[in-house]
Amino acid sequence: MKRILSVCLAVVVLISGLLLVLRRASPAVEAQAKNPANCQGLPNDEALKALLVAAPGTGGTAGGLFNGQRMWGATVNRDGEICSYATSTDDPTQVWPGSQAIAKSKAYTANAFSLDALALSTARLYTFTQPGHSLWSLGQSNLFDASKLIPPGGSGDRHQIVGGLIFFGGGVPLYNAAGKIIGGLGVSGDTSCADHEIAKRVRELAALNPPGGAAVDDITYSVPDGPSVFTHPKCVNTWRNGVFLGNEPPATGY
Repeated sequence: MKRILSVCLAVVVLISGLLLVLRRASPAVEAQAKNPANCQGLPNDEALKALLVAAPGTGGTAGGLFNGQRMWGATVNRDGEICSYATSTDDPTQVWPGSQAIAKSKAYTANAFSLDALALSTARLYTFTQPGHSLWSLGQSNLFDASKLIPPGGSGDRHQIVGGLIFFGGGVPLYNAAGKIIGGLGVSGDTSCADHEIAKRVRELAALNPPGGAAVDDITYSVPDGPSVFTHPKCVNTWRNGVFLGNEPPATGY
């Protein structure tokens, strides 16, 4: 009996010691437990890349400079944490390097200002955030963390809140089949109008549209839609839903 008790006590001491060592040796595990990432229902890197590649070939011409074929894409979850990112090109250096930060910021913005009952694409925030309008200076509220930027082919900022706010086309909120918002998608690499077209198509292909369908937060233009607080300026070679709408007016006076 004494021998059995001794063995049991030794086992308890051994297990306790192992647990103590694990706690001390794995702070990363503890940190992950305190801040778990929830990316359920959102496309991973491989799926996002496939969606970006497929999007230019659906719904007609996307317009812009490259017809939406040189894109960075990124998703965030409802907490704003990065879940996935990818380029539509096999060589990520052949997409504008600056588009990495923009895509992540668009995803963050679309998620940050959308609700179950209100899908708000970044394109619809354009006019609100111009000088003299009601949300001027909103861009100063959640600045992008540039320390989280990575080389085009690298990794490192998943499950972190990178932040950043962008108020032109290319960011859309993402919803599950029950109509609940689960995050945001950002696309960048062309004109802002083409970025929006590709983001809209990626969301449609991924079956992550908001209640009301793909067009409920679609980009709008003064011509042909009429003036509105949701109006976005036209870009070079502007197309929407396969229809050519015109070009950004040329500059005058400089």
